[in-house]
Amino acid sequence: MDMERRTLLGLAAGAGMALSVTGARAQTIADGGRAGPADPTEIIRLWPDGTPGGEGVTVTPIVPERSTDPAFHDRYAQYTTDPILTVFRPERPNGSAMLLIPGGGYRWAVLDKEGYDVARVFAASGTTCFVLRYRLPADGWAAGADAPLQDAQRAIRLIRSRAADYGVDPKKIGVLGASAGGHLAGLASARTDAAYAATDAADALSLRPDLTVLMYPVATMADPYVHAGSRTHLLGETPSPERIAAYSLERMDWRGAAPVFLLHALDDASVPVENSLQLLTTLKAAAVPTEVHLFQEGSHGFGIRLIQGRPAQVWPDLVRAWAARLDFPL
Repeated sequence: MDMERRTLLGLAAGAGMALSVTGARAQTIADGGRAGPADPTEIIRLWPDGTPGGEGVTVTPIVPERSTDPAFHDRYAQYTTDPILTVFRPERPNGSAMLLIPGGGYRWAVLDKEGYDVARVFAASGTTCFVLRYRLPADGWAAGADAPLQDAQRAIRLIRSRAADYGVDPKKIGVLGASAGGHLAGLASARTDAAYAATDAADALSLRPDLTVLMYPVATMADPYVHAGSRTHLLGETPSPERIAAYSLERMDWRGAAPVFLLHALDDASVPVENSLQLLTTLKAAAVPTEVHLFQEGSHGFGIRLIQGRPAQVWPDLVRAWAARLDFPL
């Protein structure tokens, strides 16, 4: 890891600042004196020799704060140009790792609600967590809709290549994605082809996860159940039927994929539960070991904080119990 970059992060954390690492510089954003745990200072750059396909990219990265409550953060990363993993090291590693992919409709990636907050829960029980800050498809990347997938595949390979450094079994690397991040996690789980050209020894390793958790996932790109904003930001205003089919998880070949855990709220008005139900039919037909939990209430994007005091707050324990039956400690 770049030690100068890590030093900057440490200084920012000590000064009560949140930091977004982009390119060769650090952008700091005052956190308003918010309470709660400090952000981790350890990061991994996905593409230290240069992010692929960025010749036409002119966006400037931002990390706005949406929370007006000093008790918690609610930040999102937009226009990311230098994708990173933020590392949450547990006090007592249990040998497993989890790549966390937050949602944001492919317009941005929400860092706290479906990233850092979830990472802290699983790190508390021993899982080494890596929160992915990924590129967005509409920002001018040569790979277009596959730019986020390039980042997810590269992240899995990098975690696997550094498993020994983190006390992780390289065959126990899971992925958890929420909303549009669930779509991206699904792509990483179903696709067997690399979306980018190999750059180093890590790219010789497997790019598929060993376990997949999809929270209220954007699964389909097809009407009538599509989340329209995700489709527009991923595929454009008027994608062809062929493009819609190629990026709909329920139309993919899942044979040989890792076990999948699906969770969704029946009152989700943003991403209808049919996204998970249609995908379940596909997974069952492909003989992928799958567990599904549907909650009567919860709406969309509940993460950890927004579900407290409601039945769905048990979802991390349900995931742990399911994974334990697969000999995958979480």
